[in-house]
Amino acid sequence: MTTDAKARPKPPPKWPYTVAGLVLIGVVLLAGWSLEDAKWERLPQFPGEILQYAGQMLDGVLTWPGAHPEGQSDPDLTYGDWWLDSLSLMGESVALAWIGTCVGALFSFPLAFLAASNTAPWFVRVPVRTFFNAIRAVPEILLAVIVMLPLFGLNPMAGAMAIGIHSIGSLGKLTLENVEAVDPRPVEAVTAAGASWWQRVRTAVVPQMLPETVAFWLYRFEVNIRASAILGVVSAGGIGALLNRVLRGREWEWGGIMLAVIIIVTIVVDQISAGLRHRILHGTETSMAGAAA
Repeated sequence: MTTDAKARPKPPPKWPYTVAGLVLIGVVLLAGWSLEDAKWERLPQFPGEILQYAGQMLDGVLTWPGAHPEGQSDPDLTYGDWWLDSLSLMGESVALAWIGTCVGALFSFPLAFLAASNTAPWFVRVPVRTFFNAIRAVPEILLAVIVMLPLFGLNPMAGAMAIGIHSIGSLGKLTLENVEAVDPRPVEAVTAAGASWWQRVRTAVVPQMLPETVAFWLYRFEVNIRASAILGVVSAGGIGALLNRVLRGREWEWGGIMLAVIIIVTIVVDQISAGLRHRILHGTETSMAGAAA
């Protein structure tokens, strides 16, 4: 045995971590088993039921749009009508997410400069940061039920405003961190030249933080699309309300079409948003090659 092998420290034993993991799993299983309302005797039936429901949903997706579904009161109804209704309501959900994102970006951008440590004194930034934390802690669905539905009624504006208010808190937090992360040297240079507060922010801070902030806006738009689908459950607009009614009525074929539309539209929007964010943050390959040359 060499001298280096003798000097090498002995690795710590792994059995304490294994025992702790097994104990934690046992506690979780015991807590779940002790739930009074849980119907664990139905657990073995789930794989068969899930396959049955998934098969019915897939039938709805794969059936020719011109065919007529069985058991419907309207004899002229076709699967194509279900596709069109789902696409129309999903478009409404995307519009809700876009309006909510615009509201969040419009109000969070100026407020972030009043919350950042390098652009605002403590007695200004403390209440603004508290405001961001407070509205960010309340889920969109609670904002819609408690505040927006009494104000705007059962219409899409309630959902858009709930998403917008919640986005102010989330985007405000991300934007103020961008402001605090800027390079201080350009700020010091314009300050030495006698620039005012507004001139420092406009010429030395905004150009540095704006690209990443716009990328955050696009990412928040993706998150808000999912939130808008959930808000429909409380009649705040979008595809969620109809999806909730269809699944409660066990119309699995129609539910499968709606889920397919949600997945397809979400993937398309995510890909477009990811491409735009990459373009904003990293530029095109051509410009990068030109800059390198």
